[in-house]
Order: sequence, then C-alpha cells, then structure tokens
Amino acid sequence: MSLKRGKLIGLAAIIAMASPFTQPLNAVGEVFELSSLSNLYEGVSFDHDMHIEAASDNCAACHHHTAGTPTQDPNCIPCHKNSGEAESAACSSCHEAEPFTSANLEKTANTPYLHHKEKPGLMAALHQNCLGCHSEVGGPLGCQDCHTMTDKGEKYYNTGKYAPKPGKETGHH
Repeated sequence: MSLKRGKLIGLAAIIAMASPFTQPLNAVGEVFELSSLSNLYEGVSFDHDMHIEAASDNCAACHHHTAGTPTQDPNCIPCHKNSGEAESAACSSCHEAEPFTSANLEKTANTPYLHHKEKPGLMAALHQNCLGCHSEVGGPLGCQDCHTMTDKGEKYYNTGKYAPKPGKETGHH
C-alpha cells in the first residue's frame, strides 16, 4: 500500500468516526442528544419530528437558510436570498461552541472578510431559538426543565449539595 493511499484510508476512517457528531440534513425520525455543555449539564433530548410538526414543516424556522429553504430572517435575506442547501444544517456548523476563546477572538479580529462577526455563540443561538418558540407555544422555560445539572455543574455554580449552608460565612461580601 502506498503512503498516499494509506493517508486517504486514514482520512476516510477519521471522517467515518466523526460522522455521528454531525447532524444529517435529512434528519427526519430522529431524536438527538444536544450535549455541547455535557461537562455541566446532562444532554438534552431533542425530538426532531415533534419540532418539525411544531414549525409546520418550515425548516427555515430553525435552520435559517441552511436546509435549502428560503430564509425568513430579515438580517439574512440580503446575502442569503438565493442560497442553496448547506453541507451541514447543524447549529454548531455556524455558531461557535466556545465563542470567547482566544483562538476564536483572534480569528474573528484578524479575518477582515469574515461575515457574521456579531452572530451569537452556540449556547446563545440555541437559547434564542428554543426560548422564543417555547414562550409562544407554552413549552418548558426553566433552565432545569431541559437541562439537568451534573455534579460538576452543581459544583461550578455552587448549588445543590455544593450550595452554601445557611448561616455559614462564605467569605463573599
């Protein structure tokens, strides 16, 4: 086996291993686990079919222009009026999971032709989309209605078994 062929097979294996982490464009009949904050919260079970029905089959309600449907967001229309289907419709393909890392801030600052510098990070994008619809249709709105905090999350936020005990000095003013 030549070195070039070996590299191609290795690349194919890496892509095959990564594919479960990308959302397919035709994701009908699937329940996803949204787990981008799995270090602090349990994953959120996301029933795609139920949300398709709730959006009246309007994919652009959540996927903007990435699913091949015309965008409805007036901020997107000037550039994406005639955009086709994107390679990935996953929220994380456009919205950074960690928008405030030094690497991402440097990329944003040093790329003059980068559009959407003001777009929200992944967590903000999900919350804007989810909470907006949940408010309209009476869906769950409380943080822990969707996100069960992990032990590490409770420790990070000083809550649950890590909450300060009543009457004890915490050292905070």
